[in-house]
Amino acid sequence: MLTRRQVLELGVQSGVALGATLAAPGIVLAEKRRPLITSGLMSGDILTDRAMIWSRVDRPARMLLEVADNPEFRNARQLRGPDALPVQDLTARLDVTGLDGMDRVFYRVRFAALGDHRAVSEPVTGQLRLAPSDRRDVRFVWSGDTVGQGWGIDESRGGMTTYATMREQSPDFFIHSGDTVYADGPLKESVELADGSTWRNLVTPAKRKVAETLDEYRGQHAYNLLDANVRQLNAEVPMLAQWDDHETVNNWYPGEVLDDPRYTETNVSLLSARARRAFLEYMPMRQQPDAPQRIYRRFPYGPGIEVFMLDMRTFRSANDANQQPEGATLLGQQQIDWLIDSLKRSTATWKIIASDMPVGLMVADGDNAEAVANGDGGRPLGREQEIARLLEAIRDHDIRNVVWFTADVHYTAAHHYSPERAAFKNFRPFWEFVSGPLHAGTFGPNTLDDTFGPEVVFQKAPPDGQANLPPSAGYQFFGQVDLEGESETLTVTLKDAAGEALFRQELKPERS
Repeated sequence: MLTRRQVLELGVQSGVALGATLAAPGIVLAEKRRPLITSGLMSGDILTDRAMIWSRVDRPARMLLEVADNPEFRNARQLRGPDALPVQDLTARLDVTGLDGMDRVFYRVRFAALGDHRAVSEPVTGQLRLAPSDRRDVRFVWSGDTVGQGWGIDESRGGMTTYATMREQSPDFFIHSGDTVYADGPLKESVELADGSTWRNLVTPAKRKVAETLDEYRGQHAYNLLDANVRQLNAEVPMLAQWDDHETVNNWYPGEVLDDPRYTETNVSLLSARARRAFLEYMPMRQQPDAPQRIYRRFPYGPGIEVFMLDMRTFRSANDANQQPEGATLLGQQQIDWLIDSLKRSTATWKIIASDMPVGLMVADGDNAEAVANGDGGRPLGREQEIARLLEAIRDHDIRNVVWFTADVHYTAAHHYSPERAAFKNFRPFWEFVSGPLHAGTFGPNTLDDTFGPEVVFQKAPPDGQANLPPSAGYQFFGQVDLEGESETLTVTLKDAAGEALFRQELKPERS
């Protein structure tokens, strides 16, 4: 006769049922009581001594976390996290502090069923690299736009493969530049392609219609986490996430009333409130007590880099011709003041502005302007005035080595801005690098506005004006940034979904 302990040990070792033994029903019952981690795990908002850890479970349960400086979890810290409850869609996140002196952190998440401490989930393991205190080489990747224009997870094509390619570069962190989901983009089971093949989407109930309810917005985020490539990147690379429009609805602004027959709820301010809650529930973001829903924030990453994450959606005025002499907003005065003050106080050599929309590219919303540029190429008007104020402050305070990174337009490009070519001349020259999409339709290229003197140094977009090419066409892009710790040279490389380098720009730091 086997003891109960021996039976359980044998079951764990073999992973198979024990036939018709009397113990088998008990094992099955025990397995049914155990929570199941449904969406992997992820980390984000890393600093030198802390990081956010996120996961999701299939029933109400308590998050349990182990943290160590080694993959064997020797001398691991045991942490009790929050309860994952239906009120936050069974997601849980913990701000893990006290990580001083650690470089790479290994963490393991389990969930214990509420009311049954013996019913514990199988563990899921992740790792992350903390921000350095001293000089060292740093690598990060960035891109945007996931599951857009009807292109979802086609498992027969490997799923969202750009995520796998980014993971293979072993970055220290990943900036998702917005459009993390397409809540306004339902999926069809199949799409016939121009080459005669068929794109076959994995489709969930939430992806069959536009999102309107809180649960439908949550379903948009849960869908992306069904992809193995996304989960593997999340388990190894911390994410700094920002949002743009498609987390809610295309080209939205506060106060808008939709004229779209797909929607029964047309109050965009209400839709965006639901979308923001779902976004914050599903992202490994640290919320400040005095600003619990704020999305713009900053991250020092050692002496070489500081990242400034912008929010160009929450504070914008209505989309229009964007040519008013005053009053138009994109970032809003509070965020502009915060950004200028933060840039002034930054001691990092490179100031990375992660922008969810480009500075000089025309982005249209019908006959209106959606982004910064208005297309007239003259003195700053409309939302251009906010950027003019920012650029002038950067010049006047002698803030050096500011580089912009963005996505949004579904192709990749390198732009250099110079006052010599500009209608507005009160700024220091700077670079803007564009990448994406991660997994969406490909478009472009867009027209540049001359107000800030941009020049296209490189761009790659679909040929002959083709639009909404599928991910299988090969026009999916991300960017890679490498900081050389000793010289602090910054090298920006634009890459395709296969990891092939398309363009490389080496930037030497300007010294005061």
